[in-house]
Amino acid sequence: MSDAYIALADGRVLKARARAPGRTRGELVFTTAYTGYEESLTDPSYAEQILTFSYPLIGNYGVRTERFESESVRPNAAVAREMTDDVADWLAAEGVPAVDHVDTREIVTTVREEGAMACGIAAGPDATAEDAVEAMEACKPMSDHVDIGAQVSVAEPTVHEGGGDADVALLDCGAKGSIISSLTDRGADVHVLPYDATPEDVAAVGPDVLFVSNGPGDPENFVAAQAVVDEFAGDLPMAGICLGQQVITSALGGSTEKMTFGHRGVNQPVKDLRTDKVVMTTQNHGYTVDDTGPLEVTQVNVNDDTVEGLDSEDLDVITRQYHPEANPGPHDSLGFFDEVLDLATSSRRVAAD
Repeated sequence: MSDAYIALADGRVLKARARAPGRTRGELVFTTAYTGYEESLTDPSYAEQILTFSYPLIGNYGVRTERFESESVRPNAAVAREMTDDVADWLAAEGVPAVDHVDTREIVTTVREEGAMACGIAAGPDATAEDAVEAMEACKPMSDHVDIGAQVSVAEPTVHEGGGDADVALLDCGAKGSIISSLTDRGADVHVLPYDATPEDVAAVGPDVLFVSNGPGDPENFVAAQAVVDEFAGDLPMAGICLGQQVITSALGGSTEKMTFGHRGVNQPVKDLRTDKVVMTTQNHGYTVDDTGPLEVTQVNVNDDTVEGLDSEDLDVITRQYHPEANPGPHDSLGFFDEVLDLATSSRRVAAD
């Protein structure tokens, strides 16, 4: 197998083994998840990033399409200590560079100490260290990807029927498939709208609940979604997951900030301030809520006190920073989707013009 090179923003170039050829760049991040590589690699929230797996062996139970969270691989590249042929062949078929035989502990430690950083990868028979450095130097900061939503959202509205017990208008900022199925499994019809949908598009659905999905990048760049939230605030119940929590908070007068290296993995402890109960959660985000505006903090991360849950009885809003629907991962918080649909029982339906 041929050589590969990983260029880091701190000036180092790591040599690795090429498993899927190509040249690319992206923000270097890591996940501590020890299972779920199929779900992670198809999670739209990893767009424009290079995903490093801290678990040493990736691919030990094959590749099954029924586990995918979207239709394609989303990170720009994948890095592992050891990668099986199944995963390497899948990534090669998708045109996504992949490398292994590198000290991923060193990469994880670097990101934890220095933060998520620009990275370039060159892999394949003709790859050179200079190619990787050139790619890294062309890497844009995540906040500069102002149209990242277009990479991960549906182009046209789609409907996923679940029985008609409620109508959910879901702004697709990079929604995972399991969020949609978690709602349809509970009897809701989910109307998936593009990330740049207008208030008129939402009104045409006549929803009982507005749901803002997870997604990649800086929440401040999702200005259309914020405009929708602002338009219906107080008139339509709202819920959000991950980026959705950040978008809703910003639209209601709060603010967000970039984290040093983010939360990505399946073992993040979250404490509910109302019950004092701690649950383990799956997370994937590099931004967090700083100022919560009119929303009440109901859950916090045990490790760093970042905001994990927000509620407002007056505005009929509930949000979570983590992924209650996580597959794989703990299912301790799946009840969130029941809470979302409970909002629909008192909803003032937004009528179509």
